[in-house]
Amino acid sequence: MARVLIVGAGVTGSLCAALLRRQTSRPLYLAVWDKAEDSGGRMTTASSPHNPQCTADLGAQYITCTPHYAKKHQRFYDELLAHGILRPLTSPVEGMVMKDGDCNFVAPRGISSIIKHYLKESGAEVYFRHRVTQISLRNDKWEVSKQTGSPEQFDLIVLTMPVPQILQLQGDITNLISECQRQQLEAVSYSSRYALGLFYEAGTKIDVPWAGQYITSNPCIRFVSIDNKKRNIESSEIGPSLVIHTTVPFGVTYLEHSIEDVQELIFQQLENILPGLPQPIATKCQKWRHSQVPSPNMILGCGKSPWMTATGFPI
Repeated sequence: MARVLIVGAGVTGSLCAALLRRQTSRPLYLAVWDKAEDSGGRMTTASSPHNPQCTADLGAQYITCTPHYAKKHQRFYDELLAHGILRPLTSPVEGMVMKDGDCNFVAPRGISSIIKHYLKESGAEVYFRHRVTQISLRNDKWEVSKQTGSPEQFDLIVLTMPVPQILQLQGDITNLISECQRQQLEAVSYSSRYALGLFYEAGTKIDVPWAGQYITSNPCIRFVSIDNKKRNIESSEIGPSLVIHTTVPFGVTYLEHSIEDVQELIFQQLENILPGLPQPIATKCQKWRHSQVPSPNMILGCGKSPWMTATGFPI
């Protein structure tokens, strides 16, 4: 039985796992490793520690389907719509730029539900807190070492993490990348930003006329979303959640600062945008060191799925 390892439990890794399972007729052992504590990658959904039903999308905010991909990959969208994983975005988002023929979707159960769907479909064994450090060739097998635990051997490895993380790997894998390829990979740049999720008690009111708003006049904040409202989820038993995405310049400037300091700076700027905002009962601040590839000329395991565009890290 062939042993296949996919490194990265984001949208690319999960979809790759599902397609491998669907299109392979012979027996296959399929494993997915991720260094994080849950699946999603840059399409992650956080939960309130006080109520797991109160969630916030800290990565992509909605899915934009262009006319080209609507035709080319209709079966993927049909599948996700049929399972209730995607629904059309109908809530107002101020400042959104719409191109002719584009259609936007939200995930009612959180954007990470897309990844969880494909991982379930794949039947893969999924392991978290597995940080790959070295890949070497041993007796015609790929031996994969991780930060903790014993190495394991596989016949095939698919890497879907950001390019800088691939270039940090040790072992024989370094000999597989030519100097030309390495230069191309090193030239790939990423934008960086922070996302802050705020969770509130049930019954809390956030009285604004929009579900999302793009901000153009603040040096820190680029996008604000009343996340449950964006996904058309309003319940007397579940408190609202709010998501703030910073600008890229802010993210780059404060990339190495502590999460606590960054969170305080975001709160200070948020008061200018939404004065008098209620006090949240929980917060989650996420650093996106590798947020987006602004203009890639070569994509190798950078985590961008070819059939959908995940929006929510607005440049």
